[in-house]
Amino acid sequence: MHVLHWADYAVFLLYFLGVSGYGYWIYHRKKSAQADTKDFFLAEGALTWWAIGASLIASNISAEQFIGMSGSGFALGLAISSYEWMSAAALIIVAVFFIPVYLRNKIYTMPQFLSQRYNDTVSTIMAVFWLLLYVFVNLTSILYLGALAVETISGIPFLYSMVGMALFAIFITLGGMKVIGYTDVVQVVVLVLGGLVVTYLSLNLVSTEFGGQSTWDGLGLLHQQADSHFHMIFTEKDKYYYELPGLSILIGGMWINNLNYWGCNQYIVQRALGADLKTARNGILFAAFLKLLMPLICVVPGIATYVLYQHGYFQQEMLDAAGNVKPDHAYPTLMNLLPMGFKGLAFAALTAAIVASLAGKANSISTIFSLDIYRKFFDKNASERKTVRVGRLAVWVAFAIALAITPQLRRLEQAYQFVQEYSNYITPGAFALFALGLFWRRTTSRAAMWAAFLTLPLSILFKFMPEVLDALLNVQIAPIPFLNRTMWVFGILLVLMVVISLTDSHRGEDKAPIVEPGMFRVGPAFVILSILILGILTALYTAFW
Repeated sequence: MHVLHWADYAVFLLYFLGVSGYGYWIYHRKKSAQADTKDFFLAEGALTWWAIGASLIASNISAEQFIGMSGSGFALGLAISSYEWMSAAALIIVAVFFIPVYLRNKIYTMPQFLSQRYNDTVSTIMAVFWLLLYVFVNLTSILYLGALAVETISGIPFLYSMVGMALFAIFITLGGMKVIGYTDVVQVVVLVLGGLVVTYLSLNLVSTEFGGQSTWDGLGLLHQQADSHFHMIFTEKDKYYYELPGLSILIGGMWINNLNYWGCNQYIVQRALGADLKTARNGILFAAFLKLLMPLICVVPGIATYVLYQHGYFQQEMLDAAGNVKPDHAYPTLMNLLPMGFKGLAFAALTAAIVASLAGKANSISTIFSLDIYRKFFDKNASERKTVRVGRLAVWVAFAIALAITPQLRRLEQAYQFVQEYSNYITPGAFALFALGLFWRRTTSRAAMWAAFLTLPLSILFKFMPEVLDALLNVQIAPIPFLNRTMWVFGILLVLMVVISLTDSHRGEDKAPIVEPGMFRVGPAFVILSILILGILTALYTAFW
């Protein structure tokens, strides 16, 4: 059994006390404001650009990336980095076009926008979808991957690991968005440093095994030893085309996936909704730069583990109880090789990523339930203090449900793909509602109703279409990659909404958000930094096509 040494526990305890103490200090600095919903849910005016950017990344990077994406790096290779690198480009678009509209129209939650733009029915449907997604897919997958890693690294039983991380996250969440935002700065520093330690170890192992002169020779040796793992764009002949379907990464479903996640997702957008426009944009741009770094931390170790496994390393560590290769074991296996003390830093980094993401998800669950469900349907006259209290109770209930479901995920091979696929069941409809609602004044409530009702049935239909056609018509087609399904369903809903809106006698202009001239104008520094990001992305995809 793997265990942590006293030095590892000392490093981890330092991290735990640092985050907890800092969060406690932030909470008590303006304790009187915690009964205010805007302060509790949005930390209105309290987060700086670097806190917003760090919080975006800390909430986004979790066990899904450290464990799940590293596992996908082991199985698929560098191509899985598209989720990170294409996010950088999507963040620029969100900063320029989405955030100004939200801030100008005083939007606090995504369901609130849908309610103002369309009607309460559309808002409630999507609010329920989001709550189900956050609790049953996001919280459970993060808890599962986190507990799996902690069990593998420290020997602490899966159940205890799962409950311990949930309680730590609840402690941070109950302090509100201000505590989450500023503790996330500490979390990002820890997760980047700890992640780079594991990357350094993996490259050093590869360099030593294949005769490199220095640790960084490991990058070139990785490419040499696993050329098949350094292609960003798959063809239909590739084994993992279903997970990453060719050019859909650059011109199709990946854009819908990322723009919806970064621009229409309460869990993410919430970090910027309490700031002024300049601060929000700078924070989002900072997050885009950090996204470029993430594959070095999350994907490269998985590829390194694959190369070493192919040459006789980790023959037992990468197998599950049934003797099958388990890609999600790649990152914990590397962490177990770290020297005393450094293993504690990497363990703290992993925990930081898990807890920050859990806290972010829980805060969004709390926000949506309190403001868009409870206040709307159960107590319209609820005081600010009572609304915050209900929000805190929702956090406890959400974690109780997630803890009951999480152990069922142990049968998954690649949890990261599970998260991506099932999140995309509602992505096409959600993004269609926002894209047209924000940028086409004619869009009507009736069109939005149809899109909200049909997004889940259409996604399920495309998922099972091969089986249906085979059973009913004896027609056989290959399974449709979920990113392609996302693109097709989004296209259908978009056309449907346009047709219904054009034929609807009740025009949607009176509910359209305020959009003013100059709202989308950005400064020279923003333009230069955005071009730099896009230039780096172009170079990466050109080099590893």
